[in-house]
Amino acid sequence: MNDYYKILGIEKNASSEEVKKAFRRLAHKYHPDKDGGDTEKFKEINEAYQVLSNPEKRKQYDQFGRVFEGAQGGPGPGFGGFPGGAPFEWNINFDSGENLGDLSDVFDAFFEGLGVKPKRRSYRRGSDLELPVAITLEEAKTGKKLEAEYQAPVKCEACGGYGYDVKAGQTKCGHCDGRGEVKESHSTFFGNFNRVAPCKYCRGTGEIPNKVCERCRGEGRILGKKTVTVDIRPGVENGQIIKVKGMGEAGERNTDPGDLYVRVAVKPNPNFTREGNNLYRRLRVDVVDILLGKEIRTAGLLGNTIKFRVEPGSVLTSEIRIKGEGMTSSGDLVIRLEIETPKRLSAKAKKLLEELEKTLKGE
Repeated sequence: MNDYYKILGIEKNASSEEVKKAFRRLAHKYHPDKDGGDTEKFKEINEAYQVLSNPEKRKQYDQFGRVFEGAQGGPGPGFGGFPGGAPFEWNINFDSGENLGDLSDVFDAFFEGLGVKPKRRSYRRGSDLELPVAITLEEAKTGKKLEAEYQAPVKCEACGGYGYDVKAGQTKCGHCDGRGEVKESHSTFFGNFNRVAPCKYCRGTGEIPNKVCERCRGEGRILGKKTVTVDIRPGVENGQIIKVKGMGEAGERNTDPGDLYVRVAVKPNPNFTREGNNLYRRLRVDVVDILLGKEIRTAGLLGNTIKFRVEPGSVLTSEIRIKGEGMTSSGDLVIRLEIETPKRLSAKAKKLLEELEKTLKGE
């Protein structure tokens, strides 16, 4: 038996949101349409998600290590009282127009745990996508408008996204007689359940196109390229996600597109490190310059000149903080000094230092 938690790389106490995030990440990685995709792995990931994203199925899986799909058999103990022990039948129509409120959601979850899928939308909204982009630390400080191109299902231009020739029209579905739904019967441990489900021939619309689009084969979308311009604001952090509404996959048959989530990666800088909105850098300075109180210069992240002095009496291991020179106006540049001493001292220099030592000690 597959370990669904291990497949998605999550803990057993993971929240529903963590389950969803893990599925999206792995689905994008192993999708068969992508380079390096893996069809079998993708099916495995999808199977794990279908169970763990459903409260009833997850409860069964956690308790029994499996999900009881389409269980067979007559009523067990506790279901007596029927003449001759005859099987019983529940007729439930979730689309009867009655206002069942939250009750229909409860029944849907209940039936799904028994292997009976609830009614779904006729056509699917486009899936969300994640797009990684990389910028430099300098670009993270100043902000940047970034243009990126990526592959995704896009609206079929040949049919305008409808999936069929609109001029040729559609014909009433003969299988469901134009109702868009059919009655299904499912035999379970509790008896026979009848419910109304979308017609699989017309996919719940009640009509079948007279001329299906040859290019998209009725989907209303094809694999293509999209270009997005992302406004990366100053001070963006590594790993930050920017949502671009409507730039995910195109939906089936002109349904709503998904959204695009741009994940920003900030490249390391050889001279600066970042902690929050503050920047840190190490700077080698000559001990003589410090003792003489000379002005010390260094470059900021954007190449601007930073000037400072080490005040007399300062502890040389203390940090020098330059206000407003961090990643944002509220961040600082923190300089950590690395003191350099001469490798060799001439006799004259040594004598001068000895005299300085006596002066400092008051001898």
